[in-house]
Amino acid sequence: MTSLATMRSLREACREALVAAANTYARVRSGRPITPIPSCHERKEKIAHARQLELGVKHGLIGVWSCTEACSTYRAHYDAQAGFPQLRADYSRCKHLYFYYDHADYGFLSVRLQTWFPYGIQIALNGREWLRRSLDKHNIRFVLHGNKFLHIADYTRAQTLLAAQPDARWAPLLTGFLPQTFPSMSQTLGPHLSYYWTLWQSEWATDYVFATPDDLNPLMDSLLRHALMTGTCERVLRYMGRPVDAAGQPHPLANPEVLTRANAWHEGVRIRHWVDKNSVKLYNEHNILRAEMTMNNPGMFRVFRRPEGRKGIGAKKRMPLRKGIADITVRSQVSAEVNHRFMEHMATLRDDRPMREVLREVSQPSFQNGRRIRALDVTGKDRELLQSIADPRFTVAGITNKQLRQKLHASPWAKNGTDKQLSARLSRNLRLLRDHGLIRKMPCQRKYVLTAQGRTLTTALNAMLADLVNSGEVERFPRDRGWRVEGPIPSRGFLTRYPASPGVPTGPNPSVETRMVDPMRSRLGSGFPLPPRVPSGRRYWWTSATQLPVASR
Repeated sequence: MTSLATMRSLREACREALVAAANTYARVRSGRPITPIPSCHERKEKIAHARQLELGVKHGLIGVWSCTEACSTYRAHYDAQAGFPQLRADYSRCKHLYFYYDHADYGFLSVRLQTWFPYGIQIALNGREWLRRSLDKHNIRFVLHGNKFLHIADYTRAQTLLAAQPDARWAPLLTGFLPQTFPSMSQTLGPHLSYYWTLWQSEWATDYVFATPDDLNPLMDSLLRHALMTGTCERVLRYMGRPVDAAGQPHPLANPEVLTRANAWHEGVRIRHWVDKNSVKLYNEHNILRAEMTMNNPGMFRVFRRPEGRKGIGAKKRMPLRKGIADITVRSQVSAEVNHRFMEHMATLRDDRPMREVLREVSQPSFQNGRRIRALDVTGKDRELLQSIADPRFTVAGITNKQLRQKLHASPWAKNGTDKQLSARLSRNLRLLRDHGLIRKMPCQRKYVLTAQGRTLTTALNAMLADLVNSGEVERFPRDRGWRVEGPIPSRGFLTRYPASPGVPTGPNPSVETRMVDPMRSRLGSGFPLPPRVPSGRRYWWTSATQLPVASR
């Protein structure tokens, strides 16, 4: 019977053998022993790059570093009922080894090895570094800054090389690093155990190369305005390598100079949207505009594949995307589609059509298969719903009833209904949006995505409301989402945003002096149906086509 003391001594012996073998490997290949790093907050990649410049390493091992960090491991606990020690999962801290290479085929990469059981390994590969080595082999000239190619002599050939990366033989590729980084593996784990490789995190970037940074900067200004008008400005970050808080603002402990001079010398702008541990972001650097999808939870995406354990037998079914390397090709396709949807959403920033043409079709009732489809009240009762589905974060994994409930539950659109009532109402309205062609259902899923018409309409609606705010016709108050119209103004209304006071009339009332005019007349144009005039005085009240929730003065 193995005692607890014997198991602890065995663990320490395996750790010492692993570290000794790694130290010998580091001395032989890089000329230096394992270098300890005192803090886990140090950027190991920065240290490795400095070592590479110092030694002039062109390819091969750069160095090995060690650092004590948190880990998932197992501990032996005595089980009184069983009468012998048993292993239990536990969290602890142990030494980790970092191997940094400039590989001849895959470029700059790192291997992180845990020195305690179960000896987890993390390999960080960068597709752009991989491409750099591939371009060198094909004698294609390029200009590289960090992990961004500012210029490539042959973009067609470079794209072909990138597209071939997901189809690599990943199991032999990753297992090939074990003999160098874990030479004592067979003595520690035995001859029959090996590793099962999964993707802990993946990033898929789509780069748009502009001729000069000056060509890109005006576009980033439009993206900022788009984020402000869609209510996602908290997800915008002007980055300068400084710490930020959860809202994307400079951290209070950051240099105060950053707070006052951020607009003067920032290097770029980033917009990021998170959905269930997955995110999509857009940022610029020099002449590169990059859309990047980060996937930490692939299970929220469903793809066609065969159930596990069938060995190719049976029909494919729509099942959750897996973390294993077997789904790398499908994962890359899903990530590329997310980037494509996100950039399509951004592509609706500019539209020169009159507003009346954008709103005409959805502002009139129609008939489908003998069923009447009511018109949308884009500036009235349907406004908040349309603004909600325009949230760019829905481009990550689609629109769902649950996510809309979370977004609208505290808004006036919900009418203080229960979760069940709100779910039923959203189901009816999603059906209505589908009938108008603003959203489409994803195959075999209860998820929806905006169509081209839906993106155009929602962006135009946000732009129209934002234009009213920026022109001084609308003043925003954060406590409520209702609009209150005040007058008199010769040809425009004035919208003020705050809760209506108790006792304030909500419709035309002869006993209250009311001067209301149309604040969107110039936006919609003469071709769009305007609200009728109230008989007494110059007052307008909104009809169903252009209604806003209002309260008289």
